[in-house]
Amino acid sequence: MLLLIAVAGVALLLLGVIKFKMPAFIVLLLVSILVALAAGIPIQEVAGLVTTGMGGTLGSVAVLVGLGAMLGKVIEISGGAQVLSTRFTALFGPRRVIAALTTAAFLLAIPVFFDVGFIVLVPIIYGFAKALGVSPVKIGLPVGAIMLAIHVVVPPHPGVVGGAEILGADIGWATILGLAFCAPLGVLSYFAAKRINRREIPMLAETAEQFESFGAGSSDDGAVATKTKAPTSSMVISMILLPIVMIMLGTVGGSLVPAESTAANVLGFIGSPSIALLVTVLVSYYLLGVRSGWTSEQTGKVMDSALAPAAIVILVTGAGGVFGKVLTESGIGTVLAESLAEAGLPVIVMAFVLAAILRASQGSATVAIITTTGLLATAVEAGGYSTVQTALILAAVGFGAFGLSHVNDSGFWIVTRFLGLSVADGLRTWTVLTTVLGVAGFALTAITYAIITAAGV
Repeated sequence: MLLLIAVAGVALLLLGVIKFKMPAFIVLLLVSILVALAAGIPIQEVAGLVTTGMGGTLGSVAVLVGLGAMLGKVIEISGGAQVLSTRFTALFGPRRVIAALTTAAFLLAIPVFFDVGFIVLVPIIYGFAKALGVSPVKIGLPVGAIMLAIHVVVPPHPGVVGGAEILGADIGWATILGLAFCAPLGVLSYFAAKRINRREIPMLAETAEQFESFGAGSSDDGAVATKTKAPTSSMVISMILLPIVMIMLGTVGGSLVPAESTAANVLGFIGSPSIALLVTVLVSYYLLGVRSGWTSEQTGKVMDSALAPAAIVILVTGAGGVFGKVLTESGIGTVLAESLAEAGLPVIVMAFVLAAILRASQGSATVAIITTTGLLATAVEAGGYSTVQTALILAAVGFGAFGLSHVNDSGFWIVTRFLGLSVADGLRTWTVLTTVLGVAGFALTAITYAIITAAGV
């Protein structure tokens, strides 16, 4: 019955958004409430569940999306994105720009959470798309996909780190194997996205309007013709690298000092994504705005103008979090996972399948990884697996949580809304690409596992 409720809920959601063209925010909230009631959650708890799901998601997303949108807007209107895209196009040539940016995204995603890194790169994606005369989706899809691959299998991201702790997996081996598997996936991401994008995909009207005006620097955005100079490409690159360096400093530095020490606390503060983005926005306020010829008021207006379109992304993402919370609290994902756990599958296969089911049922890759490793912990401990085998089982869990990104995943809404994809086109492109790469990643993991097992390592 819970399975039927979940299927009916997703079908109703897709029907409302795709067939009847209703606002995704409204449909997500409505379907979440109906699923909660149908699954037997007491009526007096439903409203609180909606609030909890929205707040839990927006607590991490709203600040990052808001600050990221401000940073992207000042880079855009100051001419920084155009300068950078022109520089890269001249340096690599038009045919290699997408591959170059996908490679850069691979490196960016190691220390930076998926949503933060993607948001930081949005103005660069737009700039390159304008320079090449293509839709942003042609660049954004492979960039987003490889960043998500890193997010689910490479430490220090929370899902894989938490999963390693539960399974007793070695973080060093998890990092080595994760990076080794993601490198060929980066190449596959580029070519698979190219094939998926072989037809022209129409952009949503609001995103198309934003993209068409990108880099124009109109007075509607608070900028005027008094700006004296555009930023240099090195200055723009510095603005992109600053939050990455701060987050990396917090992550790497924090692991080198005693836990709970003053140094660890300070580094954790510096490396917090929200603090890193806030500092970067303040620096860009001066370097890209005031120092380049705008008044403080004009720079503020440019940044404020980014918040209106960002609000749509924030609210839809929060509503997706509500849907995921309802599916989790109703026990739908857990029931499916426990049923599969009794099926007697090989542990490496079970790791992938369980994570994939949990990912599809409740949306969060991190939750899917943590829940799956918790269900497998006893079996792994009793199985006497080697250090490398355990790290490979963890990788299989991560790749299971990679694919099937759809309407209950906040990342789905961030990618599709920033790239101007409708829900239907998002399912045909982003969902398909993440699933293809997830299956490919698992195939690499399973082959390696078979070789390691045969070799007795």
